[in-house]
Amino acid sequence: MPESKTRLRRGVVLAAGAGYAAKGVVYLLVGGLAFLAATGLGGDNVGTKEALYGLASEPFGDLMLGGLAAGLAAYAAWRLLQALLDAENVGRGPKGLVTRLGFLISSLIHGSLGIYCLDLLRDAASGSGQDTASDRTALVMSHQGGLYAIFAIGLVFIAIGLRQLWRAIRRSYISNWYRQDMGPLQRRLADVITRWGLSARGLVFQMIGLFLCISAWQADPSEAQGLGGALNVLADQPFGPWLLGAVALGLASYGLYCLINAAIRDTSID
Repeated sequence: MPESKTRLRRGVVLAAGAGYAAKGVVYLLVGGLAFLAATGLGGDNVGTKEALYGLASEPFGDLMLGGLAAGLAAYAAWRLLQALLDAENVGRGPKGLVTRLGFLISSLIHGSLGIYCLDLLRDAASGSGQDTASDRTALVMSHQGGLYAIFAIGLVFIAIGLRQLWRAIRRSYISNWYRQDMGPLQRRLADVITRWGLSARGLVFQMIGLFLCISAWQADPSEAQGLGGALNVLADQPFGPWLLGAVALGLASYGLYCLINAAIRDTSID
C-alpha cells in the first residue's frame, strides 16, 4: 500500500476518533444538565448550542471550546466521507442513499456546531445572542417555499429518530466495533449504554421533527422546538421529572456511546 494512502487512512481514523469524542462530550453536557434539572439540583434543559454557550463562561472554557471546535470539525469531515465515499458500505439503493443523506445532514449540523464554538471564542455570540429553534424556523419560513422546507426537515428528523430506535432494537452498531480486547462484562455494559442512548436520542429527535411539522402545518414558527424545548415538553408531562430524568440519562448514555465509538469503532476506509 502506498505510504501516502496509509497516512490518509491513519488521518481519517484519528479524525473520526477525535470527532466521536467531541460529540460525546457535548451530549454528556446536555444529558448531565437535564438530569440535574430533573432532580432539582440545578441545571437546565438546553440544546447543544446552549450547552456550549454555558461552557464558555467556565474555567478553561476557551481551551475546552477550542478542543471541541476541532473535534466537531473532524466529526463533520468524517460524516462527509461516510456520505461521499460510502465508508459504511450502505450502497446506492434507496435505503443506502437515505442513510448517506443522513450522514451528510449530520456533517452539516456538527460542522455548524464547530463554527459556533469558534464564534464563542471570538466573542461573536453576545450576552443574549443565542438564536432559538423558533428564530431559525421563522427565518426559513420567511423565504419562498420555507414552509415546505421546514416540513421536510421535520420529516428528516422523524426518520433519523426512527432509525436510532431501529438501531437500538437491531443492535446493528455492534458490527462496527472492534471487540477482541473487550471482556464479556465490558461488552454487555457497552451494549446496554448504547441501546439506552440511541433510544433516548431517537425519541427526542422524533419530538423535534413532530414540532417542526406542526410548525410548518400551522405556519407558526413558535411551535418549533429544539432539543432543549423537547426536554421541557417531557418535563411538563405527568411524572415529568421521572420521564425527563430517564431521557437525560439516555442522552448522557448516548454521549458515552460516542466515547465508546472513539475508542473501538472501525473507522477505516477502503
